[in-house]
Parts: sequence; C-alpha cells; structure tokens
Amino acid sequence: MKRKIILDCDPGHDDAIAIMLAGKNPAIDLLGITIVAGNQTLNKTVNNALNVCQYLDLDIPVYRGCDRPMVKEKQVISSEIHGETGLDGPVFEPLEREEEEGHAVEFIIKTLRESEGDITLVPTGPLTNIAMAMRLAPDIVPKIQEIVLMGGCYQLGNVTPAAEFNIFVDAEAAHVVFTSGRPVTMVGLDVTRKVLCYLEVIERMAAIDNRASSLFCDLMLFFNKTQKEVFGWDGGPLHDPVTIASILNPEVLVTRPMYTEIDIRSVQSYGRTNCDYFNVTGKEPNSNVAIDINVDLFWEIIEKGIRNYN
Repeated sequence: MKRKIILDCDPGHDDAIAIMLAGKNPAIDLLGITIVAGNQTLNKTVNNALNVCQYLDLDIPVYRGCDRPMVKEKQVISSEIHGETGLDGPVFEPLEREEEEGHAVEFIIKTLRESEGDITLVPTGPLTNIAMAMRLAPDIVPKIQEIVLMGGCYQLGNVTPAAEFNIFVDAEAAHVVFTSGRPVTMVGLDVTRKVLCYLEVIERMAAIDNRASSLFCDLMLFFNKTQKEVFGWDGGPLHDPVTIASILNPEVLVTRPMYTEIDIRSVQSYGRTNCDYFNVTGKEPNSNVAIDINVDLFWEIIEKGIRNYN
C-alpha cells in the first residue's frame, strides 16, 4: 500500500529534491504540496515548487500557505544559501503551471478530516502551516498518522549557535507541533550534515542522464558553491530529502526517543530544540530524534528515485 503524505516545504534546493524523490515514487501517494515562506519569500517558494513540478511533469496540486511566522514580526529567509530566487542554478522554461485555489492550511485541514487517519505530514521548512492547521482545527490532530520533519538539532545549529533554520524561523509553530501529542520524527542537522553531496555523487547521478538527474546536478552545483562559501564544506548537505528517504526505507535512520522542548523564550537560544538525550528530566519522550544515518543507503535511495523518471 502506498504511503499517503502531504509535503509541506519552502523550495529551496534540498526541498526541490525532496519533491523529486516523492513525486514519482511507486511507494508514495503525494496528495499535495503545501508551500510556506522560509528559504525565500512566499511568492518565490511557490514559484519554485511550480517550476519543479512543471519541469518533472508532476501532476500534483500545489497550495500557497503562510507568508510569515505565527508570532514573530520579521520573516527570515536564506538567500545566502539558496540565492535570489531561492532556487538559483537551474534555468526553467516559462512557468505555465498554476497553483491551486484555496489556502494550504485549508487543504491540510480538509484532507485530514476526510482521511482514515493514514496521512503522514512531511514538513521540510518552517512549521507555520502545520501549526496553524492544528490551531484552527484541533479535530484534525488525532487524524495525523505521523509527522516526519526536517528541522532542529540536538547538537549544533546553523543559523545561530543554538538553532537550526527551520525551527528558528518560527519556533512558536514548532512548539505547537512538538506538543501536539502526535508521533514526531525529527530529522535534524545531526544526521543531514552527514549526507554531503560531493562531486562524485553529482557525477554518479549525472550518469543516469534523464530530466531528473539534470535538475539534480544543476541544483547541487549551485548549492555546493554556497555551502562551501558559508560553511566551508566541499559538498552541500542534502537535508530535506532525508525525510522522504526514511519513509521509503526506515533502515536509513537510527532514531532515539527523546523529550524535545522548543526554546521560545530566550534571546541567545531562541529556536533551539532542547532534546533530552539522556532523559535527565524523566519526561515522557515526545519525539524520535535521528542520531545516525546510513549514508550509502541514502544515496542508493536518491539514485533509485531519480531513475523513476526514466
């Protein structure tokens, strides 16, 4: 049976590859793509999702979501990593694909209400859309089978010493999600920094020689350049697709149950995911936190996903 998912994202190079991995996978029923502001402003992230779907010929509905955080006044973006468009590198044909009518939050609510409780939410950007849906319609929360998110870290942040970007952009939304009572798998920087897309990986995917591999290479050549400039790495970490990879094959990740609390009160550590690794608080775990990844298996999953476009 196909795994039903809603992919909530802010494309973003790694979000685009998450769309690619899920879009034509025979094991996944991608019900819709909901868009949030994050890596770039909302207009740009919506256009990026539509461009990716058009380029890959994916007949998947795309919904425009929240353009700002729930509480914070200022929207934070990541143009230093993802460029002026949020998806710099590839050259797309003129955009003809259109977004769906209605708001992403409304789509999430309606889809969950009509479901049998068998839908997994996969947020790979700030959690604003998911949290707003939970607050607007609390009756949908028990209908969520699982939340598999890219965000957070139990070690080192990437936008501040304490915080990872997706959580930092809207920590209040993350607080809502982590206190929702639903199963949460947190795929954080601790594992996504281990899947660095070195040049040999790009060459491996280029050899597949289809539209998806061409897009993958165009995306990662730009992404690797900015990651080298900002973090000094020779390969860009492919953060977001780890969520989809773990759904396709749970063996790709090692997870550990932890109580995770989102810091929404401090100044220096706002947005930190305080993961109780050693259970020093004695609190019941509310998340499965990824602590290791099978790198070779991950790249096998990516390669297989690209070959689905042959």
